[in-house]
Order: sequence, then structure tokens, then C-alpha cells
Amino acid sequence: MISKMVECPKCKTQFTVKGEPGEKIPVTCPNCNLKGNFFITDEKKRFIGEDVIVISDLRKKFKDVVAVDGASFSVKKGEVFGFLGPNGAGKTTTIKAMLGLIHMNFGKVTINGLDINKDYIKIKNDLGFLPERVSFYENLTPIQTLNFFCELKGVNKEVVPKLISDVGLDDAKNRKVGTFSKGMVQLLGFAQVQIGNPSVYILDEPMSGLDARWVKIIREKIKSLNQQGATVMFSSHILSEVEALCNRVAIINKGKIIAQDNISNLNKYLKIMPRMEIKISGLNGKVPEFIKKIETVKDVYVKKDSLYLTCDSSIRSMIISELEKAGYKIIDFRTFEPSLEDAFIKLIEGDK
Repeated sequence: MISKMVECPKCKTQFTVKGEPGEKIPVTCPNCNLKGNFFITDEKKRFIGEDVIVISDLRKKFKDVVAVDGASFSVKKGEVFGFLGPNGAGKTTTIKAMLGLIHMNFGKVTINGLDINKDYIKIKNDLGFLPERVSFYENLTPIQTLNFFCELKGVNKEVVPKLISDVGLDDAKNRKVGTFSKGMVQLLGFAQVQIGNPSVYILDEPMSGLDARWVKIIREKIKSLNQQGATVMFSSHILSEVEALCNRVAIINKGKIIAQDNISNLNKYLKIMPRMEIKISGLNGKVPEFIKKIETVKDVYVKKDSLYLTCDSSIRSMIISELEKAGYKIIDFRTFEPSLEDAFIKLIEGDK
């Protein structure tokens, strides 16, 4: 049993909630009677390990085009999972098929242990889905829009002001949605999916169309939802956002899952080597001859007094030592570790 101190979003009253890790607890503020749900998390044991979302051999064909070709992957409870791929790779089709929004030709999808084909309504009661293209009634304001969705889900409308504030739309809360930019509509969509505090979120390109300020808001909200115990899966082609947020990723290309692992392992099993920049006094644009003869050193070139090369981490110190033995005066050196983008590009190129 874990005790957590929580704060009412309406009146700011603090009170204690008790429960087991991963448990969704109905709560009522003792001061203003606002009702809601709270997820009990144990930071040391947040990743319990069971699969919340399981996709098995998913296939979808449009006439002669195979959009998803036997996709299989799983998302674990309490993690942020990235679904990555270039535009047109099959991300949105996979998400729509796994949610029952389009018919899948073959395969099985379970969310929270429930089959999407048999328990669609139960699944939706505890699921927040943000589509790639969000649309709302243009003649309504954000307040009216979220009030409408609260009525649909049977949620107290008193949560609406905080949802609007959290996504940075306070100044536009009384404007008609029809006057909003694409990014503002996206932010309103992110507020809407949080109604009812679902335990699972599936977000299709949630940062699409947002400027840097709004991207930061969504990034922090995803982190916050996850810290509260929610499981988040989001698709993206923005590699930096996936790298900043995700525990694990699956990469899809041409409808096939070509990798599923944590970010560091994607780099390791692809054997993508780090790059080095070594500043050497008086190098004057010439590559040291012995460097060219080391078989495991790749992509060697020089710009003025900086030597650039790619090599395995295990021989970095040896290269520095050999340069000093050869009489070179090293001023500074830096190592650039491979990124998710490096792994992504190598995977996609290898799948051609």
C-alpha cells in the first residue's frame, strides 16, 4: 500500500490517497467535492512489466496496396512508447486498425487485456486517443467543446478550466474554434483526450503543426501523464521528440515493423559507432598517416586543425595515446554518441 499527497485542481486542497502501484483510485475532494481519478505510482517500481497493448500480426490492405504487413509489437504498462517511421510508412493505418476505426484484414489487438473486436466499448472507456487530424465544431469555444465531451463521458465540467490552462489556451478559451490555427486545434485535442483521466493514451503525431513553445507544453504533459502512471504510445516522424520522451520504440517502414527495442539498444545492435573530433595544434588540414591504416577507423577527414573520425568506443583512448606518441599536441577532443536518428536512417536504408 502506497500513500500519495494530491492537490485538488479546483480549490488546491491537499489530501492523501492510498492504493497499490498501478491502481486507478476514484477520489473526491474533501473541500469542494470535485470528483476524479488518481493513478497510484511507485517511482521505484513503475514499470511492472506486463503488456498493456499487444498487436499480433496486424495486416491491412487497400485494394492492391499493402499498408500494414504483419505488424507485431507490444507496449508495457507505465512506459512511454514511440511508434516511429517516415511519412507513409503505415503509422496512422496501424493505429486506426488497432483501435477498430478501420477494419483489419488479419491480426489481433488487445488493450488492457481486452480484445478490440469484442470489447470495443470497454476499451474506449479507459483510453484517450488523439488522431493525426483533429477537428471540432467550429462554432463552439474551447470551454463549450470540452463541456460537451465531459457530458459525453459523464465527467464533472469543473475540470475544463484546468485542462484549457494546462495546454496554454487560456487566452483563447472564449474564441470560436473556427478561428484557431492548426496548432491550437491540436492543443485543444490534447486537452480533450485527458477528460476522464484514462490509463492509456494513444497519440497520432501529437506534435504535428505545433511551434516550439507548444511542442514543449505537449512534451511536458506527456511526461506528467506518465509520471502519474499512464501508459502513453505516440507515433511521430520527429526523431528528437521520440528520443527525449520514450522508453522504447518500434520502427515501421513499408508497413513492416523493422525494429523494436529501447533507444540505446537500437544503436548497439546496429553497431553505429560514435564520432570523434580531435583538435590538434598545427595539424593544418593533413590527416596523420597512421590513422588511415587503422582498420576500425572510418570516415576520416580534417578541417584546419580538427581531425574527425568514426571509431568503436573501445579504441578511442588508444587513438589519443598514439597521436601523442607521434608528437601531435592535442588541444581538445569531443565524442558525439550516435543518436536515434542515426539508428533510424540505418534501419530505413537497410530495409530498402
